[in-house]
Amino acid sequence: MQVRSEETRNKILQSSVKLFADKGYDATGVAEICDASDVSKGAFYHHFPSKQSVFIELLRDWLQGLDVELGLVMSKAHNVPEGLTAMAGETRGVFNGADGRIQLFFEFWQQARRDPEIWKEFIAPYRRYQDYFAGIVEKGIAEGSIKRIDSEAAGQTLVALALGIVIQGVVDPAGAAWDRVMRDAVHFLLTGISKSTPAATQEGR
Repeated sequence: MQVRSEETRNKILQSSVKLFADKGYDATGVAEICDASDVSKGAFYHHFPSKQSVFIELLRDWLQGLDVELGLVMSKAHNVPEGLTAMAGETRGVFNGADGRIQLFFEFWQQARRDPEIWKEFIAPYRRYQDYFAGIVEKGIAEGSIKRIDSEAAGQTLVALALGIVIQGVVDPAGAAWDRVMRDAVHFLLTGISKSTPAATQEGR
């Protein structure tokens, strides 16, 4: 029973990703989600109180997976510049594994302007990632691989850089090899803030 319940929940989430990404949040109703998932409305409301809750859960699930990936990459690095370079190399995986969530990101952006609950869910991880990367820069300063700089500003810059490339990748997917663009951008940044340019940033250039 537990397994079947989890399968139903996952079907709802998987169907909702495509519907929200293809049709948009406003144009997608609970009835359409139920039809695409092949579940009853009763089953839907057993797992989710509203369409909004599904929308929010999709973002949480994606970010949780991204957190795990970034943590694993950094844990394998010998120093902070190497870790940041390795993270940049994961960009292709972010796009390939997004399964519609990149487009969904723009839907969140749009809905966050109108809905206070979605705004809270949207802005919280954005600020958390700024703090996360600021902490990584502070670690680099402590280990001696990064110059003494404003870690908060560096964290904001790294997040802005990542978001900017994600947006370009969605708007113009064939315009460039966006994982290469990300690696190059991080290389340029590290050239300025590292005490010595890490060998790892030169790989694949």
